[in-house]
Amino acid sequence: MNIQVPTVVLDGSVLAVLTKEDTYGYIITKAMQELLGVSESTMYPVLRRLKRDGYLETYDKPFEGRNRRYYHITDIGRGHLQEIIHSWASFRAAVDSLLEESND
Repeated sequence: MNIQVPTVVLDGSVLAVLTKEDTYGYIITKAMQELLGVSESTMYPVLRRLKRDGYLETYDKPFEGRNRRYYHITDIGRGHLQEIIHSWASFRAAVDSLLEESND
């Protein structure tokens, strides 16, 4: 069964990846594909939205004769990630409780 990844979970996952190190879109996309099964066509709009909302910044670095666009989490992005983590913990606890009750 496929479960559609909610936007807030996808946002939090991208922000969490970027707390470890700045990286470029392809690496972020591959990580989200492997972990959450999210398509490549989904990821670039997410990255653009996170940047527009001030959670990410970008910079370019040359690589093999062309530029790669790297993403960097901002302080606002780190704060937003903490909000997501807190909300996720509450949501997960509620869903776990419901699912455990159905097994009784």
